[in-house]
Amino acid sequence: MKQELSYRDSVHRLGRVWMLSALAMMIAVPSVICIYYSAWPSAGGILKGFLSVAPIFWTVGVIEVFTYVPMLGTGGSYLGFVTGNLANLKVPCALNSMDRAGVQAGTEEGEVISTLAIATSSIVTTVIIALGVLLLSQIEPILESPVLQPAFENILPALFGALGVVFVSKNWKIAIAPLVVMIALFLLVPSLASAVGLMVPVGALIAIGAARILYKRNLL
Repeated sequence: MKQELSYRDSVHRLGRVWMLSALAMMIAVPSVICIYYSAWPSAGGILKGFLSVAPIFWTVGVIEVFTYVPMLGTGGSYLGFVTGNLANLKVPCALNSMDRAGVQAGTEEGEVISTLAIATSSIVTTVIIALGVLLLSQIEPILESPVLQPAFENILPALFGALGVVFVSKNWKIAIAPLVVMIALFLLVPSLASAVGLMVPVGALIAIGAARILYKRNLL
């Protein structure tokens, strides 16, 4: 028990340090640019921009913590939130890795696999981005090719579709209710496509409610 507590304490300590360091760097870069060029945005412009994005991003940020932390574990959560791009990359990588390894989220084994998957994803992403920056002028015509545009527009649906098939096939009875409700919502209100992060916990609550009803009726 002492060993486990010591490990989690060290993860929380290092996680806080890296998250605060990342926040400081994010603030430092625009600050240094403003100082170097002696060009500062007006207070009104900052406030206007802040009010237009803060309610959405703060809400999504809080929801993501409650939604993803139980899936990713302690180490994976800190690493994922520091490196970013959770919904598009880190969470699918972690879930797929745990599924392939045959472990469950929330277990010690699941946390190890999740952390390794997110770390590997972060390294690969960093290398690819670095290569992309270095070779951008050479590969720009390829990336902007009209032939490839449909592929880039469907990367996220393809990624989550592949993961969805795995989990739906395991618990298809539970999956019916959230799938039907979400499809109906997005068809009736297409603008919800810009707030997918907010709909994730809604779908989770629907799945939990459906599972409880099915369990009470001895259908699970």
